[in-house]
Amino acid sequence: MNPFLSKILVDVARKKLEKKQLDKPVTKKQIEPLVRKYEVEVSHAIREYIFIIIGVFSAGFGLKGFLLPNNFIDGGATGISLLLENITSLNLGILLILVNLPFIFLASKIISKKFAIKSIIGITLLAIVVHFVNYPIITEDKLLIAVFGGFFLGSGIGLSMRGGSVIDGTEVLAIYLSRRLSLTIGDVLFLINILIFSAGAYVLSIETSLYAMLTYLAAARTVDFVVDGVEEYVGVTIISNKHEELRLMLIQKLRRACTIYAGKGGYGSTGESYDKDIIYTVVTRLELARLQTEIDKIDKKAFIIMGVVKDLKGGMIKKKPLKEDH
Repeated sequence: MNPFLSKILVDVARKKLEKKQLDKPVTKKQIEPLVRKYEVEVSHAIREYIFIIIGVFSAGFGLKGFLLPNNFIDGGATGISLLLENITSLNLGILLILVNLPFIFLASKIISKKFAIKSIIGITLLAIVVHFVNYPIITEDKLLIAVFGGFFLGSGIGLSMRGGSVIDGTEVLAIYLSRRLSLTIGDVLFLINILIFSAGAYVLSIETSLYAMLTYLAAARTVDFVVDGVEEYVGVTIISNKHEELRLMLIQKLRRACTIYAGKGGYGSTGESYDKDIIYTVVTRLELARLQTEIDKIDKKAFIIMGVVKDLKGGMIKKKPLKEDH
């Protein structure tokens, strides 16, 4: 971290501790943990706001470079704003704020005030960008408008989500309703967007509404890629009596790190529980077929549990280099 910023954080930590301890002297040992905490918070906040800012400009490009000049709409709060812009004289920037305000208020109640504040900042920045930044009009081809307009808008929404905020508030409503109804978040979003696209078909045209569906699909898929990552990982749990051979196979052949859990079999051949090591590793989808082949070579009866891993951080994620490679 920047030395100047570190010095400020040290001073802030010292003053906070001095207020708590009154007349007692503050030691370096007491200050260090608090400074580390502040450094993490500040570095994470900087990274999150960078995501939000890039996301806002990407969404702005999708709107002004593709959708707006051609009277296209999208799903969600952005779609409602675009639809209202077509039937009222209000500016899109103002509409984006007005339409999203109820959702942000809801977010402050069901998620957190910090999330709501960051979302207000993101939506306000998007409104400013849409109003003041002049993006070039890229194309008049309707298919390209739908696909790439959705792509850049979805990238913006996804990056903002990675920054801990939303620039489209309908997902907040979906979370709220899913908790009170026997529906998933995806079901609620689907129903909301059916209403928006139906209104679009009535106000604009059926053709525009159909292209809007394509825009929404492109945006939704892009959000998934941005939030979850393009390279999807699979967490694999392996339970086998030949756990040591499997461990060596993972390290030597697949060059993947793994974690060994000390487990206990619930029901053995004698009817009693028994000690058993459990292996856990993470691989990409492309490596899954090879992993299953290698496991079968060692133990066809191995019990394997697989689950999609949404995100990863730290640890040995990439392939572990072998000594002989050097």
